[in-house]
Amino acid sequence: MRDKIFGVLQRVGRSFMLPIAILPVAGLFLGIGGSFTNQTMIEAYGLTKILGEGTLLYNFLLILNACGNIVFANLPILFAMGVAIGMAKKEKEVAALSAAIAYFIMHAAISVMIDIRNLADTLPSGSIADTVGISSLQMGVFGGIIVGLGVAALHNRFYKIALPQVVSFFGGSRFIPIISSIVYLFVGILMSFIWPAIQNGIYAVGDLVLRSGYAGTWVYGFMERALIPFGLHHVFYLPFWQTAVGGTAVVGGQLIEGAQNIFFAELADGTIQRFSVSATRFMSGKFPLMIFGLPGAALAMFQAAKPEKRKIVGGLVLSAALTSALTGITEPIEFTFLFVAPLLYIIHCVFAGLAYMFMHIFNVGVGMTFSGGLIDLTLFGILQGNAKTNWIWVVIVGIVYFFVYYGLFYFLITKLNYKTPGREDDNQEVKLYTRADVNSSKEEKKKGTNINQDVITSAMIVKGLGGAENISDVDCCATRLRCTVIDDKKVDQELLKQSGAAGVICKGKGVQVIYGPKVSVIKSNLEDYLDNPVQVDIESDAANNNETSDTANSSETIVLGCPIKGNVKSVTEAPDAAFSEKMMGDGIVIFPTDSVVYAPMDCEISFVFPSKHAIGLVTETGLEALIHVGLDTVKLEGQGFHVFVKDGDKVKRGDKLMEFDLEYIREHAADTATPFIITNLADNQSLSILKIGEVDVDTDIIEVK
Repeated sequence: MRDKIFGVLQRVGRSFMLPIAILPVAGLFLGIGGSFTNQTMIEAYGLTKILGEGTLLYNFLLILNACGNIVFANLPILFAMGVAIGMAKKEKEVAALSAAIAYFIMHAAISVMIDIRNLADTLPSGSIADTVGISSLQMGVFGGIIVGLGVAALHNRFYKIALPQVVSFFGGSRFIPIISSIVYLFVGILMSFIWPAIQNGIYAVGDLVLRSGYAGTWVYGFMERALIPFGLHHVFYLPFWQTAVGGTAVVGGQLIEGAQNIFFAELADGTIQRFSVSATRFMSGKFPLMIFGLPGAALAMFQAAKPEKRKIVGGLVLSAALTSALTGITEPIEFTFLFVAPLLYIIHCVFAGLAYMFMHIFNVGVGMTFSGGLIDLTLFGILQGNAKTNWIWVVIVGIVYFFVYYGLFYFLITKLNYKTPGREDDNQEVKLYTRADVNSSKEEKKKGTNINQDVITSAMIVKGLGGAENISDVDCCATRLRCTVIDDKKVDQELLKQSGAAGVICKGKGVQVIYGPKVSVIKSNLEDYLDNPVQVDIESDAANNNETSDTANSSETIVLGCPIKGNVKSVTEAPDAAFSEKMMGDGIVIFPTDSVVYAPMDCEISFVFPSKHAIGLVTETGLEALIHVGLDTVKLEGQGFHVFVKDGDKVKRGDKLMEFDLEYIREHAADTATPFIITNLADNQSLSILKIGEVDVDTDIIEVK
């Protein structure tokens, strides 16, 4: 029973990720717009001529501020739709539409019941509020979650319903908005009776939390980190951020519920002299932890690594530390020591609670959107001024945290001989996460069928989860593939790890497979595989991979030409960690000044990526190369690319492979940087870059020997 509850909570927590994901953008709009339209700040920095009222930039910032504020003002309906999408198993768009309709109907019914029962005269002030233009009970995101969960349950049960012939048109997915409307009409009536009592209970819990002082803040911080491995931290912190459990405040004449909502209402108001610490106590503790503490732990792991492995460890661990400090995404580095040294994670949770408590003690009023990195600290702390936020204490406490984490982690790692990265046995691979399957396909021949690495990985995941018939639900959060299985005894954790996972968490029927930031692509590949399964002999394919590597293990010197005219640099300077850390191979990155791609050597086209942005090449000796035009260009879905070759074509050096629209890529993709890498260098092979800087096409650029 406990495991079943965990599985449900895991799916609920996962479903929160979709509406939460919009908050960083909305917070960015609100942070920039609110900061640079504040008259006090404008005058203090002498920016009146540029940002004064009536200027073009000031008016744009007002728009930016309003666009950010509208998201926070309508979070309940976003949660209704987001939770329905997250919990629905199929045809998620129908669930989203049904949730929106049900949300309107529920609040319309409540609005009428308020008049019928004269609740406006009996309920406390602030209990009735405007909700998407409807005067209804103040339910906050709880109202959205109630709708989302209920509609998803109705959807999963009835989306395949077959009705009698005379009304068969309304069967299947068309039945979902109908049944949702009917059910939530009555839910609205019911809520007019029971929600006031629930609301009083929520206020009581919130009051208890607020009166618990610093000790309560420590418990909050400890629990938030402790639940990370189970994926339940979203379920835990959301009520504090978005409901009256996290407090209430009157801002601009409106009653605001929830710590995050209070902070952003104060930020948008512009007249607040100091942000409410009683609200930010549930957010500000992340900053010293993520910007300073975890980078200190990363440095300790680097220093504790074996000398001969430090170069590899530095690229992996220190980049994860930079990710933590800048963006507040901590799971890559946290899971690095969670699995090999659980004691370190327990200590980490204790210090997490202390970080929240210290920020509370020092009255730090810095809020956040999604994660406590340097970006949020700059927007919602530094730019707001120390007088309003006391942000300087983040730095003071953070510096102490850096040295404490470094010293404590280094001592315990070396004293207890924990196998953190770089301390593994010599026959074990040094890794945080294995390279993602995206952007690296290898031609595999089996019974006349081409099977790329994405298919092989998906097949391994399916087999590791006990087979397609054992998989009930597939989704993901920021770093983890989250699956629900029918029989948890069929899960093969070792096989899942072989698919590239850093770790696997099984709790009853809920299975979380940790892949890192590229998990959304793995999830999409897995869903495609489940829809169109391919017979894959995993052991045979692994053997074929080994044969390919052996073939590439040649003593012959191979010289490759530059495939695109442009500015050539080492691949370590690519603005993408997957390439710059050589997770996918070694080579160069080209910043193109022309828009034609030519074959860099005599070879065969091993694959053309479906979105046309990447081409795989293989020589007669088995050397494999990848030309990847631009970064994040997979999302362009082929727009801006014209490819002249197909899988299996044999080409000569200098043959035209592709043309692309450089300006379109510059405007719509993350970067025009084009990695050209060798993906299967053998241990006895070395790669040399022959020229750096401006290089013309077909110039000798890479030597492999």
